[in-house]
Amino acid sequence: MTQASLPIDLGKIEAKITPNQNSKLRVKKPIRNQAEMLVRDLDSLIADDHPVRAMWDFLSKLDLSAFYASIRVAFDQAGRPASDPQVLLALWIYATIEGIGSARRLDALSHEHDVYRWLRGGVPVDYHLLSDFRMIHQKEIDDLITQIIAVLLKTKVIEIKRVSQDGIRVRASAGGSSFHREQTLEKCLKEAREQVERTAREREHPDTELSKRERAARERAAREKLERLEEAWRQLPEIKETKERQKKHAGKAKAAKVKEARVSTTDPSARNMKMADGGFRPALNVQFATETESQVILGTAVSNQGSDQGLAAKMEEQVEQRTCQRPADYLIDGGFVDLNDIQSLEKKGVKVYAPLKQEKVKWRSGVAGSKEVTAWRERMNSEEGQLIYKERAATSECVNAIMRAKYGLQQFTVRGISKALSVILFMVLAHNLMRWINLTT
Repeated sequence: MTQASLPIDLGKIEAKITPNQNSKLRVKKPIRNQAEMLVRDLDSLIADDHPVRAMWDFLSKLDLSAFYASIRVAFDQAGRPASDPQVLLALWIYATIEGIGSARRLDALSHEHDVYRWLRGGVPVDYHLLSDFRMIHQKEIDDLITQIIAVLLKTKVIEIKRVSQDGIRVRASAGGSSFHREQTLEKCLKEAREQVERTAREREHPDTELSKRERAARERAAREKLERLEEAWRQLPEIKETKERQKKHAGKAKAAKVKEARVSTTDPSARNMKMADGGFRPALNVQFATETESQVILGTAVSNQGSDQGLAAKMEEQVEQRTCQRPADYLIDGGFVDLNDIQSLEKKGVKVYAPLKQEKVKWRSGVAGSKEVTAWRERMNSEEGQLIYKERAATSECVNAIMRAKYGLQQFTVRGISKALSVILFMVLAHNLMRWINLTT
């Protein structure tokens, strides 16, 4: 804002002010360049009823021995003590609750933010340690989710009666321009191999203008690029097979529109999928199976399958393994409907609730005419079946919204299905811990 645009006349104000008018008044001026020493313990910074305390107490009651198995430094041995895995675990869980998925951001918060400093308690951490911890402990995190579900079941906080499954397409860490056909991929692969060989030769005659760290970074970048391209080459036959299957089962008009097989050189596991807005983008398919009453997640998976069809029975098996019991009712939307899955679930005593599909023929045989599939059809034609099925949207859509809005499940910042699963497992762990706090307080 300029002086001319001010609603008051500064000239008149300046005329009324005499030089050194305030020099004789005694006022305390701010001093911002003076060092201060504040003596406070970390525990006093966090309120007694802060959720982070409940989270830490709950983790302390769980069996975390698997996270300590790789530590080799003992009290009677030389060496620097390892950072406590429970601290690293708690930092990631709380960061996930806050929608933070960056190891660098978490590292900064653990030194600056009071809650994260309280969790860290002076334990040495850096972003390399945090990033590695999240990826290498995938099995331990998965087992910890099962352990938490077991605690919730044992204390009667939840009961496995009705389970809803849904899939959510999440943008992959790859752009559409990273997808290439076989000819282009072969050319890129050749160039990447030449680059790796070139950097290896430069090691014997290093560039004096580059530091040792810079040379190592260049070698690592060339090697990682080659690894991604080799993985993309391995993925190509599978994509070709999928394209051929699409052409075979599609009509002439649709078969002509099926494009040539392409694979991403940035994230070879990513596939172009139809998103919620109707567009197609590189993505991964994330599945959640949720208990309807408590909204506790009982199962999760990540795949690059573009559709949900055929994924229900496999997820129900995971729920059964985690809980040691079968859900009475299983709710899925129309995208999951697969008669073989429905027959398999019904034979185990699991009642399937899914919308009926329009059939082109009146007669039914084989799986379509089995008593299990017939029971499902009759159930979905009843008012009671329709009423129960409404719980699917109220459960799965709510969980999907929480994952997107609260935990930041908009786009993966890691590459590959395995690393994406590690991120999802932490989200499920954080979600279930928050559900436990909400259900018991």
